[in-house]
Order: sequence, then C-alpha cells, then structure tokens
Amino acid sequence: MGAQKGKDLLVKIDNGGGFVTVAGLRSKRIAFNAEIVDITHAESADRWRELLAGAGVRRAAISGRGLFKDSASDAMVRQAFFDGAVIACQLIVPDFGRIEGPFQIASLEFSGEYNGEVSFDLALESAGALMFTAL
Repeated sequence: MGAQKGKDLLVKIDNGGGFVTVAGLRSKRIAFNAEIVDITHAESADRWRELLAGAGVRRAAISGRGLFKDSASDAMVRQAFFDGAVIACQLIVPDFGRIEGPFQIASLEFSGEYNGEVSFDLALESAGALMFTAL
C-alpha cells in the first residue's frame, strides 16, 4: 500500500437507510488487537513460549476527532451513545479494504476554545464479528 490521502480514510455509520460518513472527522485511526493464549508448559521445547492458535479475543477500535458538519450527524452519533446502542459501522481504508460490523460508541467528548469551534472526539469498540473486503 503506497502513500494515501488521510481524508480518504472514511468512518461510516448505518443510519437505517444505508451507511453515511460520520461528518467532519479530520483525524481517524483504527487499531486491531488480538489477545494471546499462552499454553507453555514444563515440557515445552527449550522452554520456548507456546501459543494456542486462534484462541484469543480479537477486537478493533476506531477513534476520530473533528467537527460535526450538520445537526443530523450530530444527533445520530449522540443518540447512539446515549442509547448505548450497538450500531453497524464501516471503515474504508484506501488500497486496503473495507471493514464492516457492529460497534458501540465507547467515548464521546466535546471541546472548544473561547474564540473557536466546538470539536468532538469519538471512540468506537467492536461488538461482534467483523467482515473484511479487499478493495
């Protein structure tokens, strides 16, 4: 994957009628993690650690910072947070693929300077199996 424009990394949320881009996200990040299950025992070869393949918990975390461009996207994100809802999300990574599945908003923060705009920080945590489609 060569160099890509950051603005092409998109975070989308299903609004009931399809996926819409979360408005105004200026910075975005996704992290994939997998816990390991250590099965090392007294007879492990030369005491090297052994891991159990496919046994650990996998998760994905999406975070972003930006501005809401309209009241509709603000309301959609805010309502999902206060409902504690698990929502369908989609992340588009250019020249890599599309990740899609259930997420829950783990954090929603607002901030602003006296003479500046109100911005928000958003953190989503995976809440089930994710699908990957290569682009």
